[in-house]
Amino acid sequence: MIFGSRSGDGLSGGQENVVSMARFRKGGALSPLRQAEAYWTGLRRGDDVPSRSQIDPRGLENILSNTFILERIAPGIARFRLAGSLVNEMAGMEVRGMPVTAFFTADARKQLSSAMEHMFDTPAVVELELQIEAPRQSSPREARMLLLPLRSDLGDISRVLGVLVADEGKTATSQRFSITSIAMRSIGKPSGAAEFKAKPRAEATDERKDVNQPNPGFAETQARFKPERSLLEEARALLDRSRAGKAGTPADPAPAKHKGAPHLRLVVSRD
Repeated sequence: MIFGSRSGDGLSGGQENVVSMARFRKGGALSPLRQAEAYWTGLRRGDDVPSRSQIDPRGLENILSNTFILERIAPGIARFRLAGSLVNEMAGMEVRGMPVTAFFTADARKQLSSAMEHMFDTPAVVELELQIEAPRQSSPREARMLLLPLRSDLGDISRVLGVLVADEGKTATSQRFSITSIAMRSIGKPSGAAEFKAKPRAEATDERKDVNQPNPGFAETQARFKPERSLLEEARALLDRSRAGKAGTPADPAPAKHKGAPHLRLVVSRD
């Protein structure tokens, strides 16, 4: 089906206004990539990376045969944990447990390893343009692969949600992928997101001042413990108190002379 314009004499000779509708009938060859990326984006919370446990096969029902899950097992190496029927068919075998680099040419393996390390560390979304090279085919076919980072149950970014699409054609069991181009997009923070800033730690002098300040809504403030005095300090304090008491006590008054009191007088006569 084509759309064109008519002039007074008939069909116009220009082809710039002709649009072919063949590639829109089934959504195009890149439709599974965009569906997977939209599903992955919907699982994100802010600028965070979705976790592997959030992936529900029902959300990818239309493209399950094109999808796969990778697990990072070493720097630059990731193996298949799950794979759709189309991925197994293109490899000619069951790919579960095998490294993804095994299906690429020697030159392409280094490029893929570097791209995956950048994806895990940044993190980033990686999209690859591939060529399927097989000796039984007269001409190589084109393919595309999309790699979306995921978090594991431990919280580290070591899982991948991947999608693989290829041009229609006869599948050969000895095919290998070569990389034509690599596009990487870093996962940035959404615009207008406020940055988190930790509150500066109070200095020691401020902490001592705020210890006994009232705190509404919580338990009442507690008084500080006084340092315990040693036995020597207690003995000195006791000695000081005893000396102070003796210095303040008035001396005993002299016995007062009793006036008019009866007394005996001894009289000695030498006559």
